[in-house]
Amino acid sequence: MKKFFWLALSVFFVHGFTPKSFAQLDIPPENPKLIVQIVVSQMRYDYLQRYSSKFSNGGFKLLSNEGAVCRNARYNYLLTQSLPGLATISTGAYPSVHGIVSNRWFNPLTSTEIDAVADEKIKTVGGNYFNGKYSPKNLITSTIGDEIRMLNPKSKVIGISLEPSAAIISSGHNANGAYWLDNERGHWITNNHYTDSLPSWVDTLNVKGFGKIYLERNWKLLNPLQSYLEADTTAVKDPTTLELIKTKLQRMVQGVVQPFKKPIKDYSPLLENPFGNSYTKDMAIAAIVGEELGKDNNTDFLSVVFTPTRNIGQKYGPHSIEMEDAFLRLDREIEHFIAFLNSEIGKHNYLLIITSDQGVSATPEHLEKSKIPGGYFEPQKAMMLLGSYLNIAYDTGNWILGYQEKQIYLNHQLIENSNLSLRDFQDRVAMFMLQFTGVANAVTAYNLQSSNFTSGIFEKFQNSYNQRRSGDVIINLEPGWVEKNGGVTSANSPYNYDTHVPLIWYGWKIKRKQVLEPVKISDIAPTISTLIGISWPSGATGKPIKEIIE
Repeated sequence: MKKFFWLALSVFFVHGFTPKSFAQLDIPPENPKLIVQIVVSQMRYDYLQRYSSKFSNGGFKLLSNEGAVCRNARYNYLLTQSLPGLATISTGAYPSVHGIVSNRWFNPLTSTEIDAVADEKIKTVGGNYFNGKYSPKNLITSTIGDEIRMLNPKSKVIGISLEPSAAIISSGHNANGAYWLDNERGHWITNNHYTDSLPSWVDTLNVKGFGKIYLERNWKLLNPLQSYLEADTTAVKDPTTLELIKTKLQRMVQGVVQPFKKPIKDYSPLLENPFGNSYTKDMAIAAIVGEELGKDNNTDFLSVVFTPTRNIGQKYGPHSIEMEDAFLRLDREIEHFIAFLNSEIGKHNYLLIITSDQGVSATPEHLEKSKIPGGYFEPQKAMMLLGSYLNIAYDTGNWILGYQEKQIYLNHQLIENSNLSLRDFQDRVAMFMLQFTGVANAVTAYNLQSSNFTSGIFEKFQNSYNQRRSGDVIINLEPGWVEKNGGVTSANSPYNYDTHVPLIWYGWKIKRKQVLEPVKISDIAPTISTLIGISWPSGATGKPIKEIIE
């Protein structure tokens, strides 16, 4: 049995794989046998059009042509980051309800930064001691995976991503397994929140050493360099400058063409190159085969989060050659994965949903070349100036406890001991922050708690705000402005480039159509729940997408 399993699996790992003609029923079952949720981190909606001429016929293009495409799907909150996005997808709720207000937040009681999934009480299984200490304990509500398992314990729920946070948040509290990369060994690992030992199929996959193979592979452009000119449209204005452009582009991809020179025990480069996506897809296939997902009438759920695209986007920008090449390569991986699903499960037996956790802003440099306003906001300098101002206004003191993801956390104890009004203090901080170039809005926690906003930018503030975890003052930058935090750009805004993402439904009973009506990403979980007839996640505020369920 074991020999047959790995013989079959090795066939599917070969990229030239051609589906076998297994007999499949054309009539879909009452419920899908397998739900596959694919999240491509930091995939803007416009990528579908921008790269469409270069996509293969069996990847993103197939999904767009044969699936139900929601063309107006958006996030409806302020702080559009990866983990709030994944939590919104899986719970059907906003950060104000599910509690994952940002990737990290500040705890004023302990004066410490809180990682959204960190959990010191958890023990690693299969890898380095420190690489597995995570859990979904900070996720306040249930997820779609949790609801599937509560209805039918025989159903299996699996989460897979190179990053532990993505695998955990997307699968939920009660998953059968969540697996991520051990950066020191290149193996897939988990922790004792899910199991006390790795399944044999994970162990066997780890022994194959795919992590080392992908780490040592050179990232060279998939297509000829000349075909990537559209990566920066502002560059191509005069055909006579083509040679100059080629030289410039060649310099841009030097970091891509050259192999990563890292210590043998550091597999973190896989987190920011396209071969990390290949490894993630391999693990997804191994999970389907090893766990026998979709092989009976108990609906199983597999979440696959491709995270390297986010790291590549933040490092090089959404209009870079690196970004385009990463998506062209990912398209081939999606094509291979769909072919595998069609052969192994059957198109009418699985439901596939593909979306993204966030978009990303163009780099300020790219906007400048296009004569569009934009810039970098430097939070550390802003906090230094704010601290100096408060010391002058109220006397010297540690008035600011922390700044995290556009949220300012104030020292409540010091404010109270100084007989100051917290509301007035917050107002003064907000008014000061509005004086910085690039800051569009500054809203206080008091206003978000005492008012009910039903539209506009302040509704997005409120949907991001959680009374126990959010800051005293939250800021929003002008369009085109991003925080300077090490990369060339980032997400984390309420604007279209950060909120508008793909949402495509494919397989099972899904009809080919274009959905033009506005859809919120919080609608995904309620739609899945309605399609398969189970309870909605406990905090869900979205609603079923009628064009999908009808």
